[in-house]
Amino acid sequence: MQPELSSTPVTVVKNAGRERYEIFTAEDPAEFAGFLAYRVLDEHTVELQHTIISEGFSRRGFARTLVTTVLDGIRDEGGRIVPTCSYVQDYLERFPQYADLVAQA
Repeated sequence: MQPELSSTPVTVVKNAGRERYEIFTAEDPAEFAGFLAYRVLDEHTVELQHTIISEGFSRRGFARTLVTTVLDGIRDEGGRIVPTCSYVQDYLERFPQYADLVAQA
């Protein structure tokens, strides 16, 4: 089963200075919709800490789109995750095809 993404076109940006992945609508002007905070553990592993979606964008697939995009990017880079965010943990249960990204303890 593939994750169903937001029907609204979006852009996901890694904001390393704030240690978070940010999601914006791809409309003009772009609107900030939320973020997924992370912490670098080593050169290959990030801890995904918490997902926050602005109230006006909740229940519209933005969190799922954000997490899917981030996990796909981490996979493309050969990285691993430590999912401390409860949303990411639930996501991994629903979409086990991403379980291989979880770093072994």
